[in-house]
Amino acid sequence: MHIKINTNKIKTIKIEDNLYPEKLRNIYDPPKLLYLLGNEDLLNQRAIAIIGCRNCTQYGAENAYKFGYELATSNICVISGFARGIDSYAHQGALNAKGKTIAVLGAGLDVIYPPENTRLYKEILINGGAIITEYQLGSRPEKYHFPERNRIISGLSDGVLVVEAKKKSGTMITVDYALDQGREVYAIPGNISSDSSYGTNELIKEGAIPVTNVNDILLNY
Repeated sequence: MHIKINTNKIKTIKIEDNLYPEKLRNIYDPPKLLYLLGNEDLLNQRAIAIIGCRNCTQYGAENAYKFGYELATSNICVISGFARGIDSYAHQGALNAKGKTIAVLGAGLDVIYPPENTRLYKEILINGGAIITEYQLGSRPEKYHFPERNRIISGLSDGVLVVEAKKKSGTMITVDYALDQGREVYAIPGNISSDSSYGTNELIKEGAIPVTNVNDILLNY
């Protein structure tokens, strides 16, 4: 859904600018340009990305919200991709904790996708969060944008928390980026009979840090 934006409020950040986040500058293939609405100071704060299924279970929704809330309460910025499911619950948890969150879009700043997140988009900005993208105004949410966007989600973070992930999942693309970028990967264990927890349980077997409460993450920061 297209919305009207006051273009004077958009900050265009080039990779050579001082404002460009150092964490992101040091990844492989960093975006040359970022478009930002909101609080640019968040780009260089301690941050954890929370990622997972769009079609999440109730278990996933509750944990995404819970960890978004508790990390924000601990003054850690919550980063996610503004998608349906886990992303949206994580953003909302951070906002309800009166904390800060960054939404990384797979479209232009004037394109809200999914459209039901219009209220969330406005709430992030009103509460001192930030919305960023590497795509210029008017860019539609093309399918290939979302895997590209994922390198920014992990690149801006100090660690990535996987709440739910199916066997074949876009979430795993973000995990691969995180590992390549030297980020810590955390995973919430789930029901071994649940397709939505297959990915997280496998990640734990492969060496991801299992997380059952927020202190499992905070001990590292």
